Amino acid sequence: MNFDFLEIVGRSVVVYLFIVIAIRIAGKKELAQLSVIDLVFILLISNAVQNAMVGSDSSLVGGIVAAATLFIVNIILKFVTFKFKKANALLEGEPVLLIHNGKLVEKNLQKEKIPVDEIEAAVREHGVDKIKDVNLAVLEIDGNISIISDNFTKKSTRRRKAHRIIQKND
Repeated sequence: MNFDFLEIVGRSVVVYLFIVIAIRIAGKKELAQLSVIDLVFILLISNAVQNAMVGSDSSLVGGIVAAATLFIVNIILKFVTFKFKKANALLEGEPVLLIHNGKLVEKNLQKEKIPVDEIEAAVREHGVDKIKDVNLAVLEIDGNISIISDNFTKKSTRRRKAHRIIQKND
């Protein structure tokens, strides 16, 4: 059997980088709010790019070479984004201020394509009644919206949940 592993490696790297850039362009909001449509889209994308990575080689070894390449490129990108702040900002983006002292930051909402009703829902999910009661709302790089307020009616942040999980395991 004649396998062109270097071609599979090269194709896999190109496809990986394309998908990273495409997801980055699509916006961070999409990451944390994966809907059924988004899930189907991701599954179809993975199927669509499979042949682009392995070409005509549909062997087990060809698939393993492509998968191993994706793992290696992923590890390299994680290392680069950890070591170099500019690379991290370029690939991951930066947090975006959505509410400041009870006022919506309209230009950032428009830039991130976040409707007001979605912000209102996030505020309520964090136990705050109204936008005007929010000190700070930030769209994090992972797509989640963090809310800081002096007027929490309930405290349910990821940090508190993680703290409870840690206590259970001790």
